[in-house]
Amino acid sequence: MIDFISTFKIAVLSLKTNKMRSCLTSLGIIIGVAAVIVMLAIGSGASSKVTKDMESMGSNLLTIRSSSSNQAGVRQSVGSKPSLTLNDANAISRYVRGIVAVAPVSSENKQLVYGNQNWSSVIYGTTSSYLDIKSYEILLGRNFIPEEIKNSTKVVIIGSTVATELFGDVNPVDKQIRIQGVPFKIIGVLKAKGSTGPMDNDDLAFIPITTAQKKVFGTAFPGTVNMIVVKCDNPDTMNDTENDITELLKIRHNIGSNRLIDFEIRNSAEFQEKLKSTVQTFAILLGSIASVSLLVGGIGIMNIMLVSVTERTREIGIRMAIGARSSDIRKQFLIEALLLAVIGGIAGVVVGVSVTNIASKLTSLTTEITLFSVLLSLGFSAFVGVVFGFYPAYRASLLNPIDALRYE
Repeated sequence: MIDFISTFKIAVLSLKTNKMRSCLTSLGIIIGVAAVIVMLAIGSGASSKVTKDMESMGSNLLTIRSSSSNQAGVRQSVGSKPSLTLNDANAISRYVRGIVAVAPVSSENKQLVYGNQNWSSVIYGTTSSYLDIKSYEILLGRNFIPEEIKNSTKVVIIGSTVATELFGDVNPVDKQIRIQGVPFKIIGVLKAKGSTGPMDNDDLAFIPITTAQKKVFGTAFPGTVNMIVVKCDNPDTMNDTENDITELLKIRHNIGSNRLIDFEIRNSAEFQEKLKSTVQTFAILLGSIASVSLLVGGIGIMNIMLVSVTERTREIGIRMAIGARSSDIRKQFLIEALLLAVIGGIAGVVVGVSVTNIASKLTSLTTEITLFSVLLSLGFSAFVGVVFGFYPAYRASLLNPIDALRYE
């Protein structure tokens, strides 16, 4: 233990003697560690944002849409062939197991007018279940009640963006707006959810699905809807639920083995897993690129230590002549390399955290510094110090004392 302490003191003294060289040697590690922390923070932040966005969109969802139509040889977009109905949604709710909620949905862009203010927004005709499925919360007022859906009542729930654009700071509940020239009473305002990419989740309004069909949208196919959204109770059984819905709708739509299915089902769980996997791959890629900087820093430590061995050959010979063993010389140079890496690692953590915080404040980047990234960076820098410091230390320990003393 005493030998180790003595060797440690000698290593520290050697680094102090060459302060500028020690600082420049650690610079590579500082840059590498800082780069790793910043890159991992960006990757973790992106992953957290994606998770948050997916939660705001709702989880365990199956979205059923009408299939695309074919007109004069031109294939239209998904949902252009009206094949889903309110009765389909009711049947799914009644006969399919593993379901928490079902909501039929039709939507169109419409102009909303209040006094001399107007705003274009997406109007969703749906039921009260849709707000729960999509994780919307009521900030002011209330949700739809069954009688309003049944009686096609002219009531509306608006998002926070619509409320701000039409009413400013005034409470809009119980106020009246016009949609497509039809007066609607505002019964609720939604709590803000923010944006998902370019999409503003608060720039919308909800009206009863029956009201939308009869008094706002108009359709050549009464009772049809654009889509049906289903929330499942268990992500592990979503595939079974999807198969059950498929079989039920095939029976209801009289689709035999030789007919094309006139609907399609999208599984949000599959999409979310692919998205998470993509983000994780992106984070790993960023971390791997940053790790190259640490390897470069390690090579810098090895080069400087090799130069140090050459410069201090006579010193090594004197130490060995007065009783120092090869293991003592090896330990000294290993300790020097490790100290350079650890000091550089600690400084790199400070720089990385500072750069990350500045970047998150000055840009729209979502960053998240984790304890794992800090420990990983420090651990990797120490590992680099040991690995790249071993060869110079080993080379120094092999010097012959007599040859070392003669070295000029």
